Amino acid sequence: MAFKVTRRKFLQTASIAAASVPLSKVATAKAGVAKSPFTAPGSFADTKIAVGGICEMCFWRCQLVGKVRDNKLVKLEGNPKSIDNGQAICARGNAGIKLLYDPDRLKYPMKNVGERGNPTWKRISWKEALDECGEKLNATVKAHSAKGIAMFPHGASAKYPMQYFEHTVGTPNVSEASFFQCRGIRDYAWLNTIGTGPGENVDMANAKVIFGLGCHFGENVHVSHTKRYLKGLENGAKLVIVDPRFSAAAAKADIWVKIKPGTDTVFMLGMMSYMVANGKYNKDFVEAHGIGFDEFKDAIKEWTPEKASKECEVPVAQIKEVADLLAANAPNVSVHPGRFFSWHGNDFQRGRSLACMAGILGAFGVPGGFVKGKGPGGFGKVGWPKGHEHHEALHRQMGIYKQSPSGTPTDLIRDCAIASKPYPIKSCVVWGQNPMQTIPQQHLTIKMLKQMDFVMCVDVMPTDITLYADILLPEASYLERFDYIKKGTQWDFSDTHQQFVSARMPLVKADFERKDQVYIVNELAKRMGHEKAIPVQTIEEMVDTQLKPAGLSIAKLIAEDGIHLQPGKDPYGVNEDFEVQFYNEELEDQGYPGAPTYIAVPEVPKGYMRLLAGRSPLHTFNRTQNNVWLNAGMPENPVWVNDKVAGKLGLKSGDKVTMVNSEGVKSSSNSHALVTPGIREDCVFMAHGFGSKSAGMTVGKGAGMDDQELCSIRAVDPETGCNGMRNNFVKLVKA
Repeated sequence: MAFKVTRRKFLQTASIAAASVPLSKVATAKAGVAKSPFTAPGSFADTKIAVGGICEMCFWRCQLVGKVRDNKLVKLEGNPKSIDNGQAICARGNAGIKLLYDPDRLKYPMKNVGERGNPTWKRISWKEALDECGEKLNATVKAHSAKGIAMFPHGASAKYPMQYFEHTVGTPNVSEASFFQCRGIRDYAWLNTIGTGPGENVDMANAKVIFGLGCHFGENVHVSHTKRYLKGLENGAKLVIVDPRFSAAAAKADIWVKIKPGTDTVFMLGMMSYMVANGKYNKDFVEAHGIGFDEFKDAIKEWTPEKASKECEVPVAQIKEVADLLAANAPNVSVHPGRFFSWHGNDFQRGRSLACMAGILGAFGVPGGFVKGKGPGGFGKVGWPKGHEHHEALHRQMGIYKQSPSGTPTDLIRDCAIASKPYPIKSCVVWGQNPMQTIPQQHLTIKMLKQMDFVMCVDVMPTDITLYADILLPEASYLERFDYIKKGTQWDFSDTHQQFVSARMPLVKADFERKDQVYIVNELAKRMGHEKAIPVQTIEEMVDTQLKPAGLSIAKLIAEDGIHLQPGKDPYGVNEDFEVQFYNEELEDQGYPGAPTYIAVPEVPKGYMRLLAGRSPLHTFNRTQNNVWLNAGMPENPVWVNDKVAGKLGLKSGDKVTMVNSEGVKSSSNSHALVTPGIREDCVFMAHGFGSKSAGMTVGKGAGMDDQELCSIRAVDPETGCNGMRNNFVKLVKA
């Protein structure tokens, strides 16, 4: 007889099964490892479970346990005690083992005795490497002050070194890709609307409608976030996706809005103008919490659905349909703030329009709306003290980009270094970031690096940026070190409210000569004359210092199977003084629009298509391209091209293609076409992060096309100074 089970029933039984096996039966506290009752006798009987893992195959940082045999990690799983990701981890999380044991991983300190961009590596000792780093960085500070150093950090391990260089050394030239090429614009747009950054704090699990503008749910695969999204759909939420491409999320949508790229703000203005004009907004919420609503109403009234329709090429009826659906289900609507936000150079206004839309609906502090989980507090800080020398960031000196995220806009650092104006930048420290693939206009990044006196890179893999290093240092991976404290609440706010605390702990020891960030930076600090400023001596001390004020420690977390749980607090509701700045007078005083305002972007030239890039469920940008498991699943990034356009070009799915952009820049590698009606005729799309050029990446080198290689048109957001990455135009060429 056939056995039938619904998705809902499967999820319910899976949850019950997971809950029925207490982790205390799997991992004991004594040493953080224990024999697993799930392994078969014989050669598998000595498999142990290591607790305390926190994934970093992407930034979502799911909680892990590891199966260890003969001191080797053989399997990664979600920690059953987790109220965040639970036992679930994604393909990338599972493939962390292949990062850990990648034969191409950096193993020893190396010195480049060749030329930058075409290195010849010589293995050296840690002492030699750190001596040279200290000597060269000190020489730069002596000649040019701390302003002569630039730093490009990324990831959990980069926080400790970033603070050292920014605070104690005193350089203002620090730029994180996660801010300036990703979410910085979003955070500051919402900060100027509701007084806080949004994170991904939308209660999709309990929404009546989920509204995503360019949100690639199911393609970015952040586990607990995706669980909220799927739970909302299972509970009957309507889904609206605004995207020029028929994405994985659009395939599940009740309404897909096939918008013209760059016009997202005007689409939002058209909906809000219609809702306000027809009284289809949450009047009680706006009256209680709205600031500047009358000025906002006046500023957006010109954007009728009819006028907006002509600009964004969305039918008037569909603009009204989406607006009516949101209004009818207010306030229980998830207006998702997005994540990768740096698109067209007009993105701050898109962020403001999304936040104002949530305000019009009153979608704050209610089931389905913007709900910031109340996580645990009372943790300590480990910080480098500020030194005697501090300099204002470039944009503040110049009086521009007054809503810039923390750090300095990347373009300003690069321009300053190339021109030596207003001052020289002659040393560069890159920690876990790959600026070759995070910053548009690669030729200028190369020019910046080649004029440096010294370039130091710390990484796990030999990514493209390492080709330009003078000294290359091998870092312990996230599976081999302590560091990150993760704390928060459960993913579904309809459950009994709980809070959790976990800390990253090594599941296995680091092989070869890989070191953690505290060791590397402390040794560098000694050589740069800052030994007395060192805040902690070991990475274990750093974690315990952070945990101690909360009454926790590494030992206590191990005793609790890697995760501490405690009662939570009801996250719903907003304070009486909560405000939505529909019209922000401070922005106006700074010379920016007080209300969300549409800024048009350049049109696509005749014969070209706009290049769009985004996420893949099997890769996290360039960092996973060399992973053999993930490469097997997606070895290159197919180029989505409209079927009508493909017909004119004589292309069919699977044909090898390359690209040339409107500036004459040609892709140095190729991929294959994916012919589909599911993308506008004026666009092509591919996943970001492919096309590595480093010969050290033996699996990822030359696999697929690098979208950043083709991003040669500069588009900078006027409020934040962040780079737009979707203003480049390409032609497809059959390879």
